[in-house]
Amino acid sequence: MNLERLVIKDHLPALPQSAVQLLQLLENPDNGPAELAVPIESDPGLAMQVLRFVNSSYFGFTRKISTVRSALALVGADAVKNFVLWSALFSSIPNPKCGSFDLKVAWQDSLRRAVFARSLAKKLGVREADDPFPAALLQDVALPLLISAAPQVYARLLADRSRDGGRLSDMERRVFGWTHAEAGATLCRKWNLPERLASLVEDHVETDRRACANGHAGKAAVVLSALLPSTLDSVWTEREVFDCLLMQTTPYQAPEVANLFGEVDRQYSDLATVLKLPPARRSLRETTLLPQAAANCQSPTMRISTTCLAGGDAS
Repeated sequence: MNLERLVIKDHLPALPQSAVQLLQLLENPDNGPAELAVPIESDPGLAMQVLRFVNSSYFGFTRKISTVRSALALVGADAVKNFVLWSALFSSIPNPKCGSFDLKVAWQDSLRRAVFARSLAKKLGVREADDPFPAALLQDVALPLLISAAPQVYARLLADRSRDGGRLSDMERRVFGWTHAEAGATLCRKWNLPERLASLVEDHVETDRRACANGHAGKAAVVLSALLPSTLDSVWTEREVFDCLLMQTTPYQAPEVANLFGEVDRQYSDLATVLKLPPARRSLRETTLLPQAAANCQSPTMRISTTCLAGGDAS
C-alpha cells in the first residue's frame, strides 16, 4: 500500500497557516515577540485561545494579560508554540471509529509523553529542550489518518497488539512496508514543519541504543517517551526495554525516574485542565506498580541485549 497516496493525497488535513508560520518564524532566533505575534493575531480565534491559555491558573499571573505580544514575552515562545501546535492538531485530526482506538485517550497519552520528553531532555541538558515536546506530541499524529484510510486492517492490528502485545510499528512494517512513524514524519514535511522535528517523529520507534546515545539525548527522550504505557494499559509491556534504554543512554537509574514521573504527573494534570482533557485514568507514578513482560535484560546492571531491544513499544 502506497504511503504517499494513502495518507497524503487522500487524507492530509490542513494545518492552520498561523501554526505553520509561527513554527517557521521560530527557526530564526532573531525573531522576538513582535514578529511571532503576527501569525497568531492574524487568526482571532487562535489569539483568543492563546490569551485564555496564558491567563489560566497554569501560569497564575496576578494581572490579566491582554495582548499576544505580552503573552509571548511573559511565558516564552516555546510555551505558546506548544499550545498553538496542540490547538492546531486538535482541530485538524479526525476521530476514526475503529475497534479499541479512542482519540481522546490518544491525545492524553501524547500530551503525557510530550511532557515526559521535555522534562527528561531538560534534565539531560539538551539545549533545544523544547524540541522533544512537539516531537513526542506528534509521534502518533498519523495514526488517526491511517486508521481512517485502512480501518479493517488497523482493527486487526490493534486487536492483535491488545491480545499479544508487541510493537504496532513492527506489525505495520510487516503488513505495509512502512510505519506510522514514517507516515507522521511525512505529514510534518508536507506541513513544512522544521526538519529536525520531522526526524524526531520518524525515529521515535527506534530503540537502538547507538542511535540514541553519543549526544542524541533529545532523541533518546522522545524514544523513551514512546515506551511509556497508555493510561489504559494494565500491563507495561515495554518496561524492561524502557529501563534498558534509560540505563544505556542517560545517567539516570530506573528508580530515579519515579521522581520524574511524579513531576510529569503534576505538569500533565495542570496542562490537561487548561486543554480540557480528562484526568489520566492511571498516573505515571502508578505505572511503576504495573506488572511487566518477562525480563530480557540482566538487572541490576541492565546490560542491554539484542533481545531486549527487539521488544515492543506502545506505538
